[in-house]
Amino acid sequence: MATRQEGRGNIALLIDADNASAAHFDPVMTVLAELGTVNIRRAYGNWSKTTLKTWAALSVAQAIEPQQQFDLTKGKNATDMKMTIDAMDLLSSGRVDGFGLMSSDSDFTPLVTRLRQDGIPVYGFGTANTPEGFRRACTRFIDVAALKPADVPVAKKAAPTRAKAPAAAKAETPAAPQPAPAAPAKSVDPEVVRLLIDAYDEAKRDERGFVALGPVGQRVGNRSSFDVRNYGFKRLSDLVAAIPNFITEVREGGQTWIKRVR
Repeated sequence: MATRQEGRGNIALLIDADNASAAHFDPVMTVLAELGTVNIRRAYGNWSKTTLKTWAALSVAQAIEPQQQFDLTKGKNATDMKMTIDAMDLLSSGRVDGFGLMSSDSDFTPLVTRLRQDGIPVYGFGTANTPEGFRRACTRFIDVAALKPADVPVAKKAAPTRAKAPAAAKAETPAAPQPAPAAPAKSVDPEVVRLLIDAYDEAKRDERGFVALGPVGQRVGNRSSFDVRNYGFKRLSDLVAAIPNFITEVREGGQTWIKRVR
C-alpha cells in the first residue's frame, strides 16, 4: 500500500448544508490544501428550502455536487445518513486520502472514528458550540469563526474633481496611512498548555534541555484535535512562543526547538 503524503492526497469535502454556512467555504478549502486537492465536493440538504439558497448559488460557482435529501419525517433529518453512506463508499473505494466534514453535528462522531481507524485524516469544521465528542474524534477540529477569508480589495469611488489651487498656494502633504493594529491572539486553554508540557516531558532532550518541536507536536496530535488557528496562530511554533512556560529557538535548517522554563 502506497504511503500517503501530506499535501498530495485526493480529498473529499462533505458538507452538511443544513448545519453549515456557505460563507466559510473558501477558508475551509484553504485549510484542506494541507492534505491535498479537494476533488470531491458534496453538499447535502433539502434544496427546496429557501435557507439553502446561498449554498445553491455556490454549488454552481465552486463545482459542488448538491445531494438532495427530502425531510421524509418531521423532526428527522436524512442528510446525516446519506453523508455517512457516501463517506463509507468513498472509503471503500480506496481513492480518498482524507476527509473534510463541515458540520457541528455530534451525530457524525461514529463516522469520524471509523474513518480514522483506516488511517484517514479527518478535519472537522464547525462552530464554537460543536459538542466535545465530535471535536476530539477529528484529526483536527477548526472553529470556523477563527477562519478569516482573504481580504478582497474594494473598489474606491472616484474622488470629485477639484479646481487646482493657485501656484503660490502650498499643498498640504497628507499624513501617511497607519496600519491597523493586529488583532490579539486568543489566550491558549490551560488544557492545551498541559498537553504541550506532557509532550515535552516525554520527548528526548538535548544537553541544554531543548526538544525538537516536531516530535512534541506529533505527541500532542495523538491526544488532541486542537488546531492552532483556533487561537489566532498560523503555526504551532508561534503558539508555543506565546506561552510563557516555554522558550524557543530556531536552529540550522529552520527547525524550531523548545525548552520548558516553568
